[in-house]
Amino acid sequence: AKDLNPVLSVVERRIGQTELVALQDGEASFDDVKFLSPVSVPVRNIFAVGKNYTEHAAEFDKSGFNATSGAAAIPAFPQLFTKATTSLAGPTDDIRFDPAHTSSVDYEGEIGVVIGAECRNVDASAAMDKVFGFIALNDVTARDLQKNHAQWFLGKSLDTFCPVGPWITTRDEASAQAMKVQTWVNGELRQSAQLSDLIFDVPTLIATLSKAMTLLPGDIIATGTPVGVGIGFTPPKFLQNGDVVKVAITSLGELNNRIRTL
Repeated sequence: AKDLNPVLSVVERRIGQTELVALQDGEASFDDVKFLSPVSVPVRNIFAVGKNYTEHAAEFDKSGFNATSGAAAIPAFPQLFTKATTSLAGPTDDIRFDPAHTSSVDYEGEIGVVIGAECRNVDASAAMDKVFGFIALNDVTARDLQKNHAQWFLGKSLDTFCPVGPWITTRDEASAQAMKVQTWVNGELRQSAQLSDLIFDVPTLIATLSKAMTLLPGDIIATGTPVGVGIGFTPPKFLQNGDVVKVAITSLGELNNRIRTL
């Protein structure tokens, strides 16, 4: 039978019936299960938004890593970009990079929105009806590549630079405005903010994107990261081999990813 919701065609169903029964009967613990990325590869699109929290916009402009410095610190319109679909990783996968390629890898804990219905030119007032659910996401970034190439795609798109998971929480299961995103590095709290703090809220982002292009089931929109990223410190606190980055979001679970250099 055809899936009732087309987003299910891009969501992995990786737990077999036997394993599912074992979990339900208590014969196995969720601690014994390795969660993979809940979204298939190739996924549809990974859209992302820069400078969408006021304090983060200010810290980014002051960091020296903004290739477009001189523009307004607080954007008048959403700053949209994409990440390569091959950057997807699971909630406990290693984040890998070659130090000879980049020496300025940073974390960005974010709340991701998963589109649930094909839509075009959606009004903001109806935008949430097109949302399937929400997902925890880390928009890992090579800051030197981001700056050197004068745009964000390359520095955002290295393999493993988009951990997501551990599951998708459907829109009816959680209050989006009550969601809090927090990020720790080696147990040190670095980021903490509410989704309600966004400069451009979720309906505005969906309306803006859908005015220009058709959004498809399974598309992900990373809504932006709050203040507290590595480049906001003096000196910057970039990720090093062996570091563990934890992103936790209300109702969405946790990402726990270790840094591994190649």
